Amino acid sequence: MAIPGPASQEVPPAVADHHTTQRFSDICRSVFVQSGIIMAHLDPKLRISAANGPFCDQVGSLPAEVIGRDILDYLHPSMREKFRREFVRLADGHSARFADHVIALGAREEPFEGELTGIAVRGSASARVEVIVVLLRPSGAGSPKVASARDKLFSPVHASVLEGVAAGESTVQLASRLFLSRGGIEYHVASLLRKMKVSNRPALISKGYALGVFAVGEWPPRVRPEFIAS
Repeated sequence: MAIPGPASQEVPPAVADHHTTQRFSDICRSVFVQSGIIMAHLDPKLRISAANGPFCDQVGSLPAEVIGRDILDYLHPSMREKFRREFVRLADGHSARFADHVIALGAREEPFEGELTGIAVRGSASARVEVIVVLLRPSGAGSPKVASARDKLFSPVHASVLEGVAAGESTVQLASRLFLSRGGIEYHVASLLRKMKVSNRPALISKGYALGVFAVGEWPPRVRPEFIAS
């Protein structure tokens, strides 16, 4: 008489998938809460749905103040349009991951440099992107020399002149477009040179980009409205 062997230990596929998913979820939760990595989760509309302690500490806000905010609110104005495009590509499923240098805003809106990584996570039951994981790693190099969004650096006329200079317009072209005399344009350019502490137009353009007052990745150059006095 044959002796029956031990009962089969085979786990049904559905149960195995559930256990695997649960283990993965537990690991992710542990990394999110305990790793010390600055992390946040976004919904497809780029609103923060979860943020761990290090993220809240870095931006100087309580968790209740962070949830529901647009992730772009925590980036320097000069970076927002560039990263909006990157995040939209993730949300639309056109990209799986990106990593790039960023200037973000910390406590009291003080800027800091670092690397920002975005990762699209698709739902298990569908191919749609359900969550975007954001990882932020400060560079540790100290605050970059960029302007704070609280600084109203330029009058509307100064902003228009600066944009024209950055676009390569001559004094004659600027005077015609802005309905000013040539002398008036030269006066405003000289004023901008003094304000930005530079000696010529190329340096003025470079200083503008270095300070982050121009929107990155846009042409013609545009001074961010946050830096223009009303």
